[in-house]
Amino acid sequence: MAPMKTGLGTKKSSRLNRRNVFLLKSLGLIFFIIFFCEFLLYYLVIIQCHWPKLKTVISPRTTAPLKAMFLSDTHLLGEITGHWFDKLRREWQMERAYQSTIWLLQPDIVFILGDLFDEGKWSNSKAWEDDAARFQSMFRHPPHTELVVVVGNHDIGFHYEMTEHKLNRFEKTFNLTSGKVVSRKGINFVLVNSVALEGDNCIICRTAEDQIVELSRQLNCSRMKSHKDSVEKCRSVHPLPPSAPILLQHYPLYRKSDSECTGEDSASPEEKKVLFKEKYDVLSQDASQKLLWLIQPRLILSGHTHSACRMLHGKVPEISVPSFSWRNRNNPSFIMGLITPEDFSLEKCFLPTENTVLYIYGVAGALLCLWTLIYLLSLNFFKSFDTTKQKPV
Repeated sequence: MAPMKTGLGTKKSSRLNRRNVFLLKSLGLIFFIIFFCEFLLYYLVIIQCHWPKLKTVISPRTTAPLKAMFLSDTHLLGEITGHWFDKLRREWQMERAYQSTIWLLQPDIVFILGDLFDEGKWSNSKAWEDDAARFQSMFRHPPHTELVVVVGNHDIGFHYEMTEHKLNRFEKTFNLTSGKVVSRKGINFVLVNSVALEGDNCIICRTAEDQIVELSRQLNCSRMKSHKDSVEKCRSVHPLPPSAPILLQHYPLYRKSDSECTGEDSASPEEKKVLFKEKYDVLSQDASQKLLWLIQPRLILSGHTHSACRMLHGKVPEISVPSFSWRNRNNPSFIMGLITPEDFSLEKCFLPTENTVLYIYGVAGALLCLWTLIYLLSLNFFKSFDTTKQKPV
């Protein structure tokens, strides 16, 4: 005959089962909260963003508008000042935000407006290669999406730190040349190395200024194709679409401060009181006027300040794109643009705020602690109940 189970053994088995169920439910809850905050939340927030609508009516015969996305100041941390957990956290956040955006919104082209790295100005060859490999892994994209970057001061250093080696290293890594026009669907995007617009006739600065003059000639010739006088002058010029260009650079054009900037992601009231330093926070007045006169853009997008701003230079709007990194902002965002050769419309898309994530973790942690306390109290209750029940009458 099989041995009979005692009552004590049954109760121990029951308590063990209750404990296992509790542990499994607790682990399941922890896994779900982490999955929600670190993965699912990005999709739930970004899916609420939509491409803007153009004011002009698009004819069925014309080419579909270009879907362009603009972000700035990712500041991937390096080996000198970057703490390993800070790097892990911020890079995971940016990778998930970017990959969720690419999957949900399907842009044709993405522009990153400088300061891709935090320590590019200091990095040796090995550190640069490691940082570049991490960046390209984080900001990977499908074949139908193109990624174009603009150089920033943290990538090659401020003017006094900038060298030809650092600039060439950046351009080789990202297969681009500063001071060029990227034309897509009849739209001209002018990429400028604004760090080099110091105006002191240094070698890199002189080259950058010569490139801008040549770009101006190309753009002007493209606009004057129908003029007989321009045929001879523009014979050797590479033709471009005749549309007015969009200027992309890291430094904003000159403005006194952010005092006129508005919006929830503009600078704080204290920061708005601080006057900007020319050639450090913004371009000089002289360089700004030359760019406006030579390029004659219809729209300007810049980064560098880590905060949002919309300024008018005459009739030309400039949009300062906030930082894409949670290390620099509690509420990062990016710009979505629907663009044609004649028109454009912009819309901002906010990413999950750091406060939201911390709040969810805090509430979930408190509920888990409360649940654990209730479970432990219930164990003590049943234990005392069983002991009382076993006492002889």
